Amino acid sequence: MYHNRGDSTYAGESSTYGDFAGLDDLFTERPEVVKGMGDIYKSWVDFGIDGFRIDTVKHVNLEFWQQWAPSVLEHARSRGNKDFFMFGEVYDGDPKVMSTYTTAGKLQATLDFGFQGAALGAVQGKATTGLRDFFASDDWYTDTDSNAYELPTFLGNHDMGRVAMMLSKAGYTGSDLLKRLELANALMFTTRGQPVVYYGDEQGFAGAGGDKDARQDMFATKVAQYATEANVLGAGAKDRYDTSSVLYRQVAALSALRSANPALADGAQVHRFASDQAGIYAFSRIDKATGTEYVVALNTAATTAGASFSTYLRNGGFTPLYGSTSTLRSGKDGRVTVSVPGLGLSVWKSRSSIRGSGGGAASPVYLTSPSAGGVVGGRAEIGAAIPAGTFAEVSFAYRPVGTSAWTPLGTDDNAPYRVFADVSGMAKGTLVEYRAVAKDLRGRVTASSSYGIVGDAAAAPTGPGSVGPVTQPDAVSVPGAHNSEMGCAADWAPDCAQAQLALDPKDQIWKGTYATLPAGSTPTRPRSTSRGTRTTVPVVRQAVATSPTRLRVGR
Repeated sequence: MYHNRGDSTYAGESSTYGDFAGLDDLFTERPEVVKGMGDIYKSWVDFGIDGFRIDTVKHVNLEFWQQWAPSVLEHARSRGNKDFFMFGEVYDGDPKVMSTYTTAGKLQATLDFGFQGAALGAVQGKATTGLRDFFASDDWYTDTDSNAYELPTFLGNHDMGRVAMMLSKAGYTGSDLLKRLELANALMFTTRGQPVVYYGDEQGFAGAGGDKDARQDMFATKVAQYATEANVLGAGAKDRYDTSSVLYRQVAALSALRSANPALADGAQVHRFASDQAGIYAFSRIDKATGTEYVVALNTAATTAGASFSTYLRNGGFTPLYGSTSTLRSGKDGRVTVSVPGLGLSVWKSRSSIRGSGGGAASPVYLTSPSAGGVVGGRAEIGAAIPAGTFAEVSFAYRPVGTSAWTPLGTDDNAPYRVFADVSGMAKGTLVEYRAVAKDLRGRVTASSSYGIVGDAAAAPTGPGSVGPVTQPDAVSVPGAHNSEMGCAADWAPDCAQAQLALDPKDQIWKGTYATLPAGSTPTRPRSTSRGTRTTVPVVRQAVATSPTRLRVGR
């Protein structure tokens, strides 16, 4: 019943066949082992256990999890425990790797090591576009019965050590260290996922590393190392059950905030703004039942910072809930301007529902990938786009050409709208039809379709000058000497509302139509703003316009 291959080298087949640090490795390919392990865990379910954290998941063959996880989960549900939850430890920060175990592997979730790395980088002052890019990878987890919202998020643990230790080693001390710990907690409690606070972090434990160096006593310790090592709230051997400590109070307040506003726990998370340096990171959380929009803004810089960005609410107010006393007011275009103190968090709640914002007909949806007749291979990206400014959920389905039944793939509730469909089991050359169905908060539905041909997965670009997938910026404007004629207060005003172009979801080209523009010799240089990042895109000359002028900016 064991592999008997010796200690694991943690590479290749030894990663699943080898003994883990001397622990005998079960022969998990054998049906007797699958059934026996299932029986053991089911008996624990019968004792009333509410869930399992499953260690070292990636060191067991995937076929085991495909059989074992659904069997244990079904047993729990048959006993009336519909909230039973299991998540696996996959010690890897790559969502593409981790999501394999929640999609193909049938587990409900994996411990989110990717979040841990992204959060640590952000509170250390790295560009907040790192958070934007990380959360954009959530789509790898989306299937028909799970998604990234279920992932347990954390900042440190027994294996890697405590987040206070990591920040201390990065050179942060004193009040600056404390503020960054609070910022890390704020990020974890307001973003998607299920926050996991490692015991003692709320008491300021730092430790010296992982394993035994991160297992401090809550009671007055008699371990010499623990008694003398640093603690953010003061060193020494004493009981650490202080419910009045600053970190304990903050965790309690953030927990209460989530409890009072469930959308901060499981509402749709919509990206709003990020910076190419330390600064504002902003997003919305949407309560689909009420149409309430929450605006959350964190500042990873040490000094006050501000930002302007879009929301779904038009001409509406947002009430401050946390970290701010100022009311936000959105314009007719839905844009708001926030200011957040250094290393701070602010949360606002819309005073009215976004369900009626925008008006008019239901927004169209466009299937952007695959292109008609495009090749799909491996875990293929199936993507769609809807016009900005409208909240909608996009559900994806497929059917091989010649069949009539659609098979659902999953539902995404924020841009970029996509799922990753595994077509590796289909014969090459198979024609597959894909459909995207968008549903807004009013229940209105639109749909579009495309088809692909199963083939080899495209290789990821490598080497100097390689180009990855096109990532559209948040906004593109056309500042120049013509801005006053557009209706702006002054010329050369890139932040002027009238100078903003709109992204056409059909061809992914930024466009704007203007009644008249004056003749001029100065070139218009469109500027693209990607959550705070400014990059130059192709130059378009000012147009001499006697009729409506359409400016087109390439991808």
